[in-house]
Amino acid sequence: MADLVQTRRDGNVAVISIDNPPVNALSQAVRADLLDALVAAKADAACAAVVILCAGRTFIAGADISEFGKPPRSPTTIDVIAAIEALGRPVVAAMHGTALGGGLELALGCHARVAAPTTRLGQPEIKLGLIPGAGGSQRLPRLVGVELALTMIVGGDPIGAEEAHASGLIDAIIDGDLAAGAIDFARRLAAAPAPPVLARERDDKLAAARADRAPFEELASRLTRRSRGLEAPAAAVEAVRWSLDLPVAEALARERATFLRLVAGEQARAQRHLFFAEREAAKSPAIAGVTPRAVRQAAVIGAGTMGGGIAMCFANAGIVVSVIDVSLDALTRGLDLVAANYRASVARGTLAPADMEQRLALIRGATALPAIADADIVIEAAFEDMEVKRGIFADIDRHAPAHALLATNTSYLDVDAIARATQRPKSVLGMHFFSPAQVMRLVEIVRGAQTAPEALATAVALARRIGKAPAIVGVCHGFVGNRMHRLRSVEAERLMLEGALPQDIDAAMTEFGFPMGPIAASDLAGLDIGWRMRKAQGLRAEIADLLCEAGRFGQKTGMGFYRYAAGARDAKPDPQVERLIIDASARLGVARRAIGAEEIVERVLFPMINEGARILEEKIAQRPGDIDVIWVHGYAFPAWRGGPMHYADTLGRGHVRARLAPDRTIHRLGTGFC
Repeated sequence: MADLVQTRRDGNVAVISIDNPPVNALSQAVRADLLDALVAAKADAACAAVVILCAGRTFIAGADISEFGKPPRSPTTIDVIAAIEALGRPVVAAMHGTALGGGLELALGCHARVAAPTTRLGQPEIKLGLIPGAGGSQRLPRLVGVELALTMIVGGDPIGAEEAHASGLIDAIIDGDLAAGAIDFARRLAAAPAPPVLARERDDKLAAARADRAPFEELASRLTRRSRGLEAPAAAVEAVRWSLDLPVAEALARERATFLRLVAGEQARAQRHLFFAEREAAKSPAIAGVTPRAVRQAAVIGAGTMGGGIAMCFANAGIVVSVIDVSLDALTRGLDLVAANYRASVARGTLAPADMEQRLALIRGATALPAIADADIVIEAAFEDMEVKRGIFADIDRHAPAHALLATNTSYLDVDAIARATQRPKSVLGMHFFSPAQVMRLVEIVRGAQTAPEALATAVALARRIGKAPAIVGVCHGFVGNRMHRLRSVEAERLMLEGALPQDIDAAMTEFGFPMGPIAASDLAGLDIGWRMRKAQGLRAEIADLLCEAGRFGQKTGMGFYRYAAGARDAKPDPQVERLIIDASARLGVARRAIGAEEIVERVLFPMINEGARILEEKIAQRPGDIDVIWVHGYAFPAWRGGPMHYADTLGRGHVRARLAPDRTIHRLGTGFC
């Protein structure tokens, strides 16, 4: 095996290169070799400076996550940074690609940092339920100030090289040959009359926050406002606060202790599970080694909210996309909504005006299917009706090029039946986006009975390219997510008939960790959607259907399970709904009783988990982690609980099985309200 770390000399500069593909993770072996290289450089009297850089496509993109949760192995990243700080000569980190987590912390320990123009730098540990554990919470504020440091650490999102340079995180942007530029920079540092000051020894950017804490505390409150139940965000705020209050050595020791406590905790374990599960969910033996087709142009059939959102996903990734709708009015409304969504992003400051114009230029409208003649993929996003979809696919089959991938965005219909409407079922599959498509990360990739491996591989690669988390699933009614969701809806109706009110159910589930309760979420989605589906199947959900029959469709009508003031999204309990529920219980002969939050959570979640087990048994999903990815990214299951199947494992499968009551049937309950 090639050496993970190599050293060469360029005059009086030692150049230490890390080569640990694919992302140069800071594993124990890398740390050991890097420490040896630093010791050798210190012993070399002719070495005036050191440059640390990486081979391949990126600088160190983080620690080796497979080591998390295991006893620390020496040397640690802290040991390597200590060796850098004690070297006695300047050490320059030369970064390209991404410098994340432990990689950025290593760079923060160097005397200076330079980067290629496209470099992204960040501390994303929060997304694994952690805080920086090798000095990031103390060195970063000293370089960029506490407010940007807090934003980077609690938010977890990287910043670009230009912002990093302007803030003081990096000392120079190197155009052209990064290694040559870094070597020249290091040589100039070595020749300077005074040695460079280490990040840990700087205090000037802390002075303002020490004099006036209000901006820091206001920012901390805003960044943690939606982190109820999460341990890491509050710990991150406290750690950055230590940079203002404690001697740096004490603050570093506290940071490390906090990191070790969090990494051993249940929340970090759950988020590590999701990290690996997300990577596995897009894998299948059927596509191992299969080369995806190239996708240069796309087409979306249907200019509704979903179709427009899918089109935005393509445009955001730089892919030309045609949006087709037979109605010119509908097409115009859809494209206007897309433009409005982009303008809202510009107004929020999350998108530059030039980028908006560039993306809008990639979206084309048409009212006839010949517009798909050059598309490499066609995604149908029409009304959820089998005959409508089969008719559309028969038409697509006549106009799409022979190589095109044909995908349906159906959320529950039979993909195989849709494929049979074409002469090329091997090119047909499902790509089930979640609303709003331009925001939600999940895409269920539904493999039909005849879907070719190349088509499946293309859909997976494309989903990743447009920034989604793909999960491969099989064909059944509702696939994985909605099939389990139906059980949640059924149990919510039962709970209401037996004694719980909508606000009781929502309060229990938001306390569990969902950002919105299932009843409020149904109001947001629109109760009429489920109502139409139930009527088509001859089913009934007693309470939800009564609301729909009264014209209460949710937020869009100002009334659903809750009442909404004009233009407001705040859900207010409605005495009329409470009376409707109580009357329904009496009519169906169901005795009402008080139901506690613990029972509500168990009854909402455990039937779903049981259905997940059936889905695995039927091989609709390949792994429990696939189900977890679907529920976290598609239905906002709290990530810090790891998804429904991981959560069941933390409770113990025996406990879940024991708490599952025998199937209880309430007259005409049907499939619930969602």
